[in-house]
Amino acid sequence: MGCDLIGGGCLPQGNKEIKNLKTFSTAAERFEGAHVLCPGCAHSIIVREILNATNDNLVVAASTGCLEVCTAVYPHTSWDCSWIHIGFENGSTAVAGAEAANKALRNKGRISADTPEPKFVAFGGDGATYDIGFQWISGCFERGHNMMYVCLDNEVYANTGGQRSSSTPIGASATTTPAGSTSYGEKQNKKDMLSIMAAHGSPYVAQVAPNKWKDMVKKIQRGFDTEGPVFINAMSACTTEWKFPMHQTIEVSDMATDSLVFPLYEVIDGTELNITYRPKNIVAVRDYLGVQPRFKHLFKPEYEYLIDEWQKRVDAKWEYLQRKEEARV
Repeated sequence: MGCDLIGGGCLPQGNKEIKNLKTFSTAAERFEGAHVLCPGCAHSIIVREILNATNDNLVVAASTGCLEVCTAVYPHTSWDCSWIHIGFENGSTAVAGAEAANKALRNKGRISADTPEPKFVAFGGDGATYDIGFQWISGCFERGHNMMYVCLDNEVYANTGGQRSSSTPIGASATTTPAGSTSYGEKQNKKDMLSIMAAHGSPYVAQVAPNKWKDMVKKIQRGFDTEGPVFINAMSACTTEWKFPMHQTIEVSDMATDSLVFPLYEVIDGTELNITYRPKNIVAVRDYLGVQPRFKHLFKPEYEYLIDEWQKRVDAKWEYLQRKEEARV
């Protein structure tokens, strides 16, 4: 990848021209299939789409989590690009350090001005993003590093046994918030991470889902074209902890976006909001929860009020997003 020293030129740079899913899916791989992620895991779909959206050289960091431990089992790797891992909390600062080093070396002339600029991307799960690594991410965005941070949001610490995170939605049964005779599971509403990152004044933040691949690639390519820190929250359905059959990943993802539990939108420069997907037929929140056994206890008579409350929150959030989009502020 990058400059062809033998041929005396550089390979194509910039975003790929993606005409259809077939050509996209058969593009040269930068994320190989030789990993041990669970069958049906959405992480691999998301990462492939992101890495294959550009022809530019890539410097990638990954925080500790499912993606990291399943794609770099020594001495093997699934990454056909520059890749670094340090710890759970600091995937963001690892790639920010590489970005700063690249800038310094170019200023000193130690990297030729003819060498194409790479893209700097960090991946982390919701545990590494919403919780353990939040202050590192916030610092990177406050300093204005030219990087993209991607949260693979499966709403749980899936790599370490299924503990709840601050992305885990209310009512979900997790190993640290189990549902039982005296509990309905997680007690807190999910943290609104996209709004938090938009409040940093980031030039671009967006929510994506692997089932809407055109929307996702468009946002990723816009992110790559943006100067400054970019935040992407990627809905990543987890067959292991959400407890649906492994062949239903895309079906469950469709229900997540069509129920508006995961609305797809972008925020530019911290204020300008654009909704990028409007379902033709909105699915009830009840139906979305019903395909995930982690919520099966909510269908007991004593807990069904939580489903009704969830539907009201989703409706209110959708109304808010539409009004904010219309206001253009």
